[in-house]
Amino acid sequence: MAKAGLDGHDRGVKVVARALRDAGMEVIYTGVHQTPEQVVETALQEDADAIGVSLLSGAHNYIFPRIAELMKEKGMDDVLLFGGGIIPEADVAGLAKVGVERVFQPGASLEEITTYVKEAVPRRRGVPS
Repeated sequence: MAKAGLDGHDRGVKVVARALRDAGMEVIYTGVHQTPEQVVETALQEDADAIGVSLLSGAHNYIFPRIAELMKEKGMDDVLLFGGGIIPEADVAGLAKVGVERVFQPGASLEEITTYVKEAVPRRRGVPS
């Protein structure tokens, strides 16, 4: 889980990280003010199955595509990229085109997020369900 860019509001990402952990997943939280390069490098070093990014700053149309580009450069095609925050519905389709599989809007339940990650990671890795 990452909080990329200049946005320092990290309560939501910490709540989601804890919910994923409580659902049995190993979670690494990178902290605030991470660059896309730092996020991808951490995921690569930790052999992460997924990268979840929280964005409230309005920089989603730069940060998500940059993370996706770096993931491709590093051969991380089987790593899930998802996120959430204050992201206008009109921008979600564009983010999907660059590789963001799912965007959770404000009000998404923790159960919805944890269920999604539990199902999406094996699918992304090509593991039969």
